Amino acid sequence: MMEIERKFLISSDAWRTLATGTLYRQGYIPSTDGRTVRVRIVGQQGYLTIKGKTQGISRAEFEYPIPVDDATQLLDTICEPPLIEKYRYRIRLDSVLWEVDEFLGENQGLVIAEVELETETQAIALPSWVGQEVSGDLRYYNANLAKHPFQRWS
Repeated sequence: MMEIERKFLISSDAWRTLATGTLYRQGYIPSTDGRTVRVRIVGQQGYLTIKGKTQGISRAEFEYPIPVDDATQLLDTICEPPLIEKYRYRIRLDSVLWEVDEFLGENQGLVIAEVELETETQAIALPSWVGQEVSGDLRYYNANLAKHPFQRWS
């Protein structure tokens, strides 16, 4: 499966009335060369995700549900700290689903909106609360936020 995703900073709090957040806890198993292996817990469900190298705004992605106890053990014993914790808000506008991530812990203060597309050239209307696009800025990828948290940026 191919993931095609654009990322944006948030320019206002107008999105907050559009959805309720769900707590996500995730970590990364050490990998190299732009590839990532992610373990995630959403509610009472665990997931294992493998992502290929990013090319433009696209990359291969394979995600599998796993027992939450397995995910907890992987997060606590195998994933590199610090873990990423965030609230995710899912907002459907027109024909696209926006996911707004409000980060906690060492990434607190960072809020990013993401939208997955069918093609790299798909046209979308940007909501008024969406600001600067950061799709090509690797600092905003969750795997990099785990290694270089937002609060440590100068």
